[in-house]
Amino acid sequence: EEKMKQSDIFKLSLNSLTHRGLRSWLTILGIIIGVAAVIAMLSIGAGMSQNIEAQMSGLGADILTVSPGYTQAERSAGGFKGMPGGMFETTDDDDSTLTDKDIYAISATEGVLVVNGIISGQAKVEFLSESVTLSIEGIDPVAWNEMTTSELESGRFLSQGDSNSVLIGSSAAYEMFDQALTVNTQIKIEGKTFKIVGILKESGTGPFGDDYSIIMTQDAARDIVDDINSDEYSEIEIQITDIDLVEEIIENVENALYTSRMVTEDTRDFTVTTPTSMIETITGTMETLSFFFIGIAAISLLVGAIGIANTMFMSVMERTRLIGILKALGTKNSEIMKLFITESGVIGLMGGLLGVFLGFILVGIISGAGLNLMGMGRTATATSTSVAVITPELIIFALIFSTVIGIISGLIPARKAASLQIVEAMRSE
Repeated sequence: EEKMKQSDIFKLSLNSLTHRGLRSWLTILGIIIGVAAVIAMLSIGAGMSQNIEAQMSGLGADILTVSPGYTQAERSAGGFKGMPGGMFETTDDDDSTLTDKDIYAISATEGVLVVNGIISGQAKVEFLSESVTLSIEGIDPVAWNEMTTSELESGRFLSQGDSNSVLIGSSAAYEMFDQALTVNTQIKIEGKTFKIVGILKESGTGPFGDDYSIIMTQDAARDIVDDINSDEYSEIEIQITDIDLVEEIIENVENALYTSRMVTEDTRDFTVTTPTSMIETITGTMETLSFFFIGIAAISLLVGAIGIANTMFMSVMERTRLIGILKALGTKNSEIMKLFITESGVIGLMGGLLGVFLGFILVGIISGAGLNLMGMGRTATATSTSVAVITPELIIFALIFSTVIGIISGLIPARKAASLQIVEAMRSE
């Protein structure tokens, strides 16, 4: 008996929805737009965070960087060295340089695995008749080979004494010159001839990584980059033994440098940064943005819910007479409530299903536009840069959420229907 009732209730609900064609669709549309907005906003937020973390993880979370000069703002935000002077409290950069002495001091510190002194600068690179400016990085091959997260596409890494050989990033090799650079090609850097011995795979770290760099030995770089003396470095990279102890190890390194450089915490002339501090800053910003997006989407869902409630109230008014007849035939109040709640739940579910579908389309369009904007359309591998991420949990959440919104929106009208007096209802026209 009860089973029959359930299916009857469902049939009646669907029947009334199909009879009110356009109005049902307008109500459903409110939910569709809300759900699509929520899905698009959440998946883009998740995608962007993932993207940035992937870019950063390519930098190695176990790498600390020591740079000369100290600014208050640098410690937290991962370095503002390029800022015009006067914006931050800076100890004078000209006097503070990093030297071999610092490398020895850091090497002896507990928690430090490998230390690499880096000389960086810009240089004019010529190939055939073209010339472009690229980043130059002078490294200690033994340390670099041990620390690097870069992989080779062809050729080999540098080794000790490779004074006329260079490694080249994939973007520098394939995008900067009309003709692609290959292993064993000779290029001129500031008028000196070098042979390319290896080409790195694309790291996907965009401007942060080695994609646009030329990597050579420290001595070769000192010849090319001006104003760096024989035992000086632009920065020092440190690979640490244990990521979990990063704060302790930073403290050890800072203490070792205070002693060797004869400075105190107040007069310090160096900065230690980690990629994680940059990640935290960026992820924080992303989370704030996501909340903002979700807020907008939630408002459109609320509007959708009000639309359902409105439609259901109309539906109760239109079918007052039917309710009276059903009651006269002995239908329980709870069953009349079920009738209306089922109806509004179906509206919610339909809206959810179509909203998820529309959300997919939206995300596809935005991803495409996003990739092109970020200039990743051409070279990017699909795996390394997804602008939006849709998870199965997100879809299930959207469907349950929209159905629940439907049911809640139908509750008050359904209670109103169930509480109608038989006589009153029968009299209604």
